[in-house]
Amino acid sequence: MRSLKTFTLLMLLVMSGPLPAAERVDFHLRDLQGQEHRLSDYRGKWVVVNFWATWCPPCLDELPELVDFHEAWQPRDAVVLGINFEQVDGDYLREFVDEYFISYPVLVPQRGIERLFGRIRGLPTTFIVSPQGEVVHRHVGSVTREYLESVITQLRARPGQTAFLPFGNPVEAP
Repeated sequence: MRSLKTFTLLMLLVMSGPLPAAERVDFHLRDLQGQEHRLSDYRGKWVVVNFWATWCPPCLDELPELVDFHEAWQPRDAVVLGINFEQVDGDYLREFVDEYFISYPVLVPQRGIERLFGRIRGLPTTFIVSPQGEVVHRHVGSVTREYLESVITQLRARPGQTAFLPFGNPVEAP
């Protein structure tokens, strides 16, 4: 079972296409309580945008890592925004979020949201948006707090640069 999961993640990484040059993105989506979140409201912070689903085992594996990262970094200069990428009942999703102790905003997508980031080829898919609002990193598959911290540290050390993506898919700076 574990080798099947590993194989699936590797295939998703291989199928990932390169991202376009870093560009500013913005969206406005509502969370489960109806509050609107605009990506531009988070300018000045690193934003981890995580596309996920309740039925996705790798997504479930990374939830505690995302919660841990969000709680540690939110007071400083980074946040997590989860975008639930499935059609589920709002009550079910609220119950799920409570059950898994998800402390970061979980947003309900609107049709076409993925076009802002490029095609979502597998779940989970995580994007890192710079404090300037540019998508500078993409990762298909589960992430850890340590991984996110490492990427952000790397990006901070090279202002105007982008982070290396697995299998040679860097996001090039304009």
